[in-house]
Amino acid sequence: MRSGTLPVVHIVDDDEDVRHSLAFLLQSVEITALTYPTATDFLAEVDPDEPAVVIVDVRMPGLSGFQLQEELARRGYPAPVVFCSAHGDIPMSVRALRAGAVDFLEKPYEPQRILEVVQAQLREAERAFAAHGSRRRVQKRVETLTPREREVLRLVIDGLPSQVIARRLGASVKTVDVHRARIKAKTDSESLGTLVRDVLRYHISI
Repeated sequence: MRSGTLPVVHIVDDDEDVRHSLAFLLQSVEITALTYPTATDFLAEVDPDEPAVVIVDVRMPGLSGFQLQEELARRGYPAPVVFCSAHGDIPMSVRALRAGAVDFLEKPYEPQRILEVVQAQLREAERAFAAHGSRRRVQKRVETLTPREREVLRLVIDGLPSQVIARRLGASVKTVDVHRARIKAKTDSESLGTLVRDVLRYHISI
């Protein structure tokens, strides 16, 4: 992972002049920018754990900007996506925004406008990647649970006490309490309440 205090900006555009001019603009205000001529190049090199903002053209050889957006969503990559296009229209911008893009800018872009957008999204990227990292950590801990422990956890999330859980599972209350203790230990949680909060907050699959 690249060291630094701010997320990096990835510029994905098949136009070399656009890539270089935009990178120069961002670097003039001390924003680190990396450039890629195709979406495939970007996907091959991007660090999924490094906070980032992605600026992408719509029409490119190979994967289009929309296809790249879909692939990033499939991977769960949380970077804010900003589209830039010389061929933009309302349906195109609506499609991008509905799919989760944070903005759609037309080329030639106004330098101050794109700087404002990027600087705002750098802050959002830090928040999004921090939440993404927390979610992944919780998910990995939950994945260490046995099927029976997951079953107990689902019932705990439903708000059921140990006595009711024991009746549901045909087990003793002591056995349920053992499962609860193991769930807490395996997930390294301060309490089951904390774990339940994190599972619900991050929409973790149990």
